[in-house]
Amino acid sequence: MDDIVRQAMAKWPNVPACYGWLGLDARGQWWLRDGDAQACGSFASGREGAKGTLLRHEKLMAFIARNYDTDERGCWYFQNGPQRVFVELEAAPWVWRLRCTDAELELKAHTGEVLATTEVQQVVLDDEGHLYLQLPQGLGRVHSQDMDDAARALERGWLAEPQELPRGALAARFGYRQSPQALAAAA
Repeated sequence: MDDIVRQAMAKWPNVPACYGWLGLDARGQWWLRDGDAQACGSFASGREGAKGTLLRHEKLMAFIARNYDTDERGCWYFQNGPQRVFVELEAAPWVWRLRCTDAELELKAHTGEVLATTEVQQVVLDDEGHLYLQLPQGLGRVHSQDMDDAARALERGWLAEPQELPRGALAARFGYRQSPQALAAAA
């Protein structure tokens, strides 16, 4: 977490959290969701306009990535100064990028963090054919463009044989909330 964020949290400790305004899609892209986007439905609904506006500002995306974390409820958020901006997830809290070369498997998070493939704890295949990797950071979906690399890694034994689970069971099994906004509305 950035020092400036820690300082803002100490200076203004009681800033209310923000729900519904930021989303992370299954390809690791951040989306800003204004009131019109939220009125179209939940982020993961697939309804036209519900995702909002794709974020393209490199420095803002890097700031979000550095200050991305989870709370005790399994809700992921971006700590924006003193305010927690909770993230609506299309699939999982992480998106992994894979590259399988002749010599090794390279793994990188949607936040840009380079990870050790030795930290992969579990490999999961959902009932829709999406591949997920569990790491100490949490569960992440393998980017759709990297499935050929994932298949080569499986063939070479660099990834364990996937356990099959229904997509609807992943959040409960791996302890994350896809929609912190829905959780807050129900409270």
